[in-house]
Parts: sequence; structure tokens; C-alpha cells
Amino acid sequence: MTTAPRPYRGVFPVAPTIFHDDGTLDLDGQRRAIDFMIEAGSNGLCILANFSEQFVLTDAERDEVMTAVLTHVAGRVPVIVTTTHFATHICAERSRRAQDLGAAMVMIMPPYHGATIRVTEAGIERFFRTVSDAISIPIMIQDAPVSGTTLSAAFLARLAREVANVSYFKIETAQAAAKLRTLLELGGDAIEGPWDGEEAITLLADLDAGATGAMTGGGYPDGIRQILDPYLTGRRDEAVQAYGRWLPLINYENRQTGLAAAKILMKEGGIIRSDALRAPLEPVHPATRAGLIEIAGSLDAAVLRWGR
Repeated sequence: MTTAPRPYRGVFPVAPTIFHDDGTLDLDGQRRAIDFMIEAGSNGLCILANFSEQFVLTDAERDEVMTAVLTHVAGRVPVIVTTTHFATHICAERSRRAQDLGAAMVMIMPPYHGATIRVTEAGIERFFRTVSDAISIPIMIQDAPVSGTTLSAAFLARLAREVANVSYFKIETAQAAAKLRTLLELGGDAIEGPWDGEEAITLLADLDAGATGAMTGGGYPDGIRQILDPYLTGRRDEAVQAYGRWLPLINYENRQTGLAAAKILMKEGGIIRSDALRAPLEPVHPATRAGLIEIAGSLDAAVLRWGR
């Protein structure tokens, strides 16, 4: 396990899951992607998230990726493992397994299934209490539209105060900055990590609201560091200028390429051999791919030269 001090701060990008062209896991490519992300300035990493295509992996593959990554990182940076599952006992088991292998934190969405199956606040609270009782590392609640579950700032603050390991929150909903402010007002010191998400598209507003961490895509941690480092050391004007420079790439990832962005850039930079997505996900249009690479090249993003 990492010896990095808490609270965890900075950029913790989501690592893509690397496949061969035939869709099988490429663990050598996975390790190279991880090495790039660390050397490009990631303060920590997140694996098996939605941007990692976790929803196309078997349980055995999840364990294979988690084991390979945590072994390879070997404590160089903290690693957050996404352990989301609808079933309470499975989420608890996944979280315990992640902790045993050296995860610094687990990230979990509230239980949901499909478009209509949701759980009451009381059920969500029981869910997180049970998972918390199974582990001793922090839990990050991912508050994202994909769950279709409304989590009020008041409810999240109560979970932080009353459930032992719930202390980090990645806010990806509309008006995220306003929610972060309210969460911090209501939760106080129980909120160890108020974090930005959604590829940093609202990063500056979220930092102004009190965010201390950002979970972004994995393609350009060096660029996100140019925003976060000055901001977190009181140099907001410098951070604003850096945000302006990198915003076209952030926006392109968020609105055009989505979870494919990191792998496209890593392949272009010679880090991985294939940028394949797993079916039924479809490849990005060549023109869109070229647009992403063009913007990254104009910024001299490290991803395009690290593997050369």
C-alpha cells in the first residue's frame, strides 16, 4: 500500500483498460499506460471506473487487471479501485479484495440497475454502512448522472458524518460547484476529499468551490497538473491561464471522444499498441480522432512523446 499522506489531493486520473485488437486484455500495455500516467505527474490513479470500460469486463478480468496494476504500481502512488455493484455483499467483497491487494481507497456509486431500479435513501445508507464495516480504507462516493440517483448534499454530508469510512466525494452532477459548496458547509471536517470529476470540464469552478482533487481522463495528467498545482498553492491567476490553454482538449474529450480519448492519445504516442474499445462500443471516427491528436499536439502533451 502507498505511504502517501492523507488527505489525498491533486489529479487522480482514470486509467483506461488496455486491450489487444482482438479484445483480449493487454496487461503489458496496461503496465506501460500506468507507467506513463505516473511519470506524467499523476498524484494517484483510479482503475476499473466507467472510463476504464469496467462494464465490459468479467469478474475474473477485473481481478486480473486490479492485481496487475496494484502489483506494478507497488506503492509509487495511491490507487483508487472502483468497486461499484448493485449487490451490497458483492460490493463489500470487491472492496475488501481491493484493500487486501493494496488499494488506497475504493470508489462506489449508489446501487442502481438499468433505467428504473433504484434504492431509497435508507437503503443507500445501509449499503454504505455494510461496505464500510468490511474495510478500513476511505470510500469515495461517485455522485454521477449515470446512476440516475439523486444524492442531496445534505444526505451526502450525513453519510460523511455517520459512516466511518465515507469521506471522499466525486461530484459530477449539474451545478457541481454549488453542490460542493453546500456539501462542505454541511459536512465540515467530515469531508476529507471534495473532488471534481467529469474529465475536468468544470474544474476551475469546482476548485473555486473548494475541490481539492480531480479525477480526469488518463491522457494528459501533465496538463491537469499545470492547473491544479498553482491553484492549490494560492496562484489562482496562473491556474486560470493554464485552464484556458487546456480547456479545448478537456472539452474535446468530454464532448467528442469520451472514454476513448486516453487510449487514442496513448497509441499515437507509442505507449500502447492498440486503442481498441470492447464491443459493443464502437471506434471513434477517424476525423474525430485526428482532431483530438491535433489539439493535444498543439499543447505538447507528454502522452504524444513519452513512448517515442
